[in-house]
Amino acid sequence: MEGRHSVKPNALFQSYLSHKYFFIMLLPVLVYYGIFHYGPMYGVLIAFQDYQFLKGVGGSPWVGLDNFRELFGGLYFGQVLRNTLIINFFKLIFGFIAPILLAVMINEVSSRWFKKSVQTISYLPHFLSWVVLAGMVIEFLSPSRGPVNMLLTELGFDPVFFITEPGWFRSILVSTDIWRNVGFSSIIYLAAIAGINPEMYEASEVDGISRIQKIWYITIPSIAPVIVIMLILNSGTIINDDFEQVFNLLNAKVMEVGDVLSTYTYSEGLLKMNYSYAAAVGLFKNVVALVLVLSANYIASKVSDDTIF
Repeated sequence: MEGRHSVKPNALFQSYLSHKYFFIMLLPVLVYYGIFHYGPMYGVLIAFQDYQFLKGVGGSPWVGLDNFRELFGGLYFGQVLRNTLIINFFKLIFGFIAPILLAVMINEVSSRWFKKSVQTISYLPHFLSWVVLAGMVIEFLSPSRGPVNMLLTELGFDPVFFITEPGWFRSILVSTDIWRNVGFSSIIYLAAIAGINPEMYEASEVDGISRIQKIWYITIPSIAPVIVIMLILNSGTIINDDFEQVFNLLNAKVMEVGDVLSTYTYSEGLLKMNYSYAAAVGLFKNVVALVLVLSANYIASKVSDDTIF
């Protein structure tokens, strides 16, 4: 028994040694995550302190859960949390379905050049910053020179101030988020579809089923494990909004429906220099996101075998 256990560490070491160049390649990634992701985690302590910049984390007085009591009893926190959940819920629903549909449609296209063109055009927005994309959206929806309002004017309607209209703002956030990410998010589903055994399609053709039936009975079930895993991973985003998008499109007239947790944290932490309160908001977001991911994974484990862990 002891001899068998003593061989395992040695064999494991030999395995590491034989793949040493792969671990050397991995080293910069580990250093990056250690410095920029795990190192700053000590800042979580600020959420339990009355943080004072000159005294630092080590010298600032402890206040326990006072920042969280202020957070949950705050005048605007409920509204900001509600905005975050509503916007991200629709982003999750429509933004999750859109890349699956795009991947399936691209897969059904027989023309190679058309398929590549659609992929390139749909990928492009993902590589542009929200500063650029927000400027494009604002110009496109401009009431004076935007093509949308020019078309409405030609049809006899009055111009609509989309960006400053509370009734339209959330829809703009959801639709522009899909526009930016749908192409890039479809890559993983296209890869999953490419791994489907072509003999399944050939056999279905012999049975005489239609293309829609092929999609419903072969393509979708075959990529179902990938869909479940991606849904679990994306479940945490319902509380983690896209700060850059909202910040670049937000304005005073839509604060009531557009102010979300990230912009609220920015306002409280950097503009008002209430660092402890902002840290409490950030910690609350991360804890909720973790609970959502674990809950989604647990539910998935009860209904299927496709889970993260």
